[in-house]
Amino acid sequence: MVKESGGLEWRINVSDGTSKVLVSESTSQSRVCRGLTRFFSKISDFFRKAWSMGVNEPKKTMHCVKVGMALTLVSLFYYMRPLYEGVGGNAMWAVMTVVVVFEYTVGATLSKCVNRAIGTFLAGALGVGVHWIASRSGEKFEPIILQCSVFLLAAAATFSRFIPSIKARFDYGAMIFILTFSLVSVSGYRVEKLFELAHHRLSTIAIGTSICILTSMLIYPVWAGTELHNLVKNNMEKLSDSLEGCLVEYFRDADSGDCNKKLQGYKCALNSKATEEALANFARWEPAHGSFNFGHPWKEYIKVGASIRSCAYCIETLNGSISSDTKVPDFLKKHFRKFCIRLSANSSAVLKELATSIGTMTRSSKVEFLVGEMRSSVQELQNVLESLSKQPIQSTAPKNEGGTAEGNSSPIVVTLVQIVPLVTVSSLLMEIAARTEKIAEAVNVLVDKAEFRSEKDEKPKKGQNPKAVGNSGESEEDKTMTTLQKV
Repeated sequence: MVKESGGLEWRINVSDGTSKVLVSESTSQSRVCRGLTRFFSKISDFFRKAWSMGVNEPKKTMHCVKVGMALTLVSLFYYMRPLYEGVGGNAMWAVMTVVVVFEYTVGATLSKCVNRAIGTFLAGALGVGVHWIASRSGEKFEPIILQCSVFLLAAAATFSRFIPSIKARFDYGAMIFILTFSLVSVSGYRVEKLFELAHHRLSTIAIGTSICILTSMLIYPVWAGTELHNLVKNNMEKLSDSLEGCLVEYFRDADSGDCNKKLQGYKCALNSKATEEALANFARWEPAHGSFNFGHPWKEYIKVGASIRSCAYCIETLNGSISSDTKVPDFLKKHFRKFCIRLSANSSAVLKELATSIGTMTRSSKVEFLVGEMRSSVQELQNVLESLSKQPIQSTAPKNEGGTAEGNSSPIVVTLVQIVPLVTVSSLLMEIAARTEKIAEAVNVLVDKAEFRSEKDEKPKKGQNPKAVGNSGESEEDKTMTTLQKV
């Protein structure tokens, strides 16, 4: 019996001179029980998270139902003998088509269906034509012609996938073309009824794509254009909230959880580039739906998203500046707070108005006024920064760190290190205002090309005061100042 780490353990001597620790059955059983408990706990957590995601995002749940419904319909070609005899044993191609081409949005499904149909048709037609030419050339030259055609067309189709315009819209079709042409050309050398094989393949793919398109468009459709429209609008709103949260974070005196949540909103805009480009590409395949006509300027949404990300990068830098360890004198912070808050409020008001304009698809008449207010706020902040240059500054810390009283006429000396964070924040706010103006220009181009309706066509709200338009910028400033006072 050996005592180790405050406990007791039993050892037995073995014939070869070594000793082994005796493990009681209760200890091994407890380990097994703990392992099973952890395993079932992870499984329950997984199902709990899956249930929560299904409840919070019903569109994804409905997409799963649509995929199951499409597969059930296409499986009837196997279960019903008249349908099975009509397409033959190639009915499995219809099932594979549904699995491969059915996507989350209507545009993505249409894109893959059209690409698969066109790629299969062209490859099948060329394969049959090349086989006919090869069969007329004699047995000696037939495999040579088939191999040369596979090499040339496969290489050309692969090269086309590197062309940006083709890769953006027809990359999947080029891949299907290579696959189908290779199958038809190679199998045609041994298969006698090649035309019948190509016919069955085309018919089964047509059946699968038709079921996918009808199911995707008729049962709870998810339009890529609508998703892109809402994504740009939501990113703009989150950008506005993050801008307000950064200033509240900088001028606050205590921690605020709500402000920290708002600060993270700009990250959604930074990470949405790939999603925006994919949705814009799929939206061009979709027919007219809702408020979006055929030929809607989807490319302009990508430009608006790029302007939003440019502004989000500045807000990210601003968020890092407010976390600096260098402390700014309180009298300077109080002196600049009014002008920084005003500029932040006006910039945020412009972003919110632009988001409202995109969300309601109306031409806002308040954007120009709000942009003018933002410009005047920038000029005021620039004047304050110029007045700061007259302040006595020294490179080392002053001996009297307490400053002077308000009644004392002697100037207060501050260090350069204390001024740099405040000047950085002010400069970033002016840069954010400039990039916000670029967002407004991009949105105006979208409004013109999409032909958004004017606000005059909308019925005025009850009790709406026309002067409220002019006071919108001030109301945003008052809200922010009220938030600061609460903090």
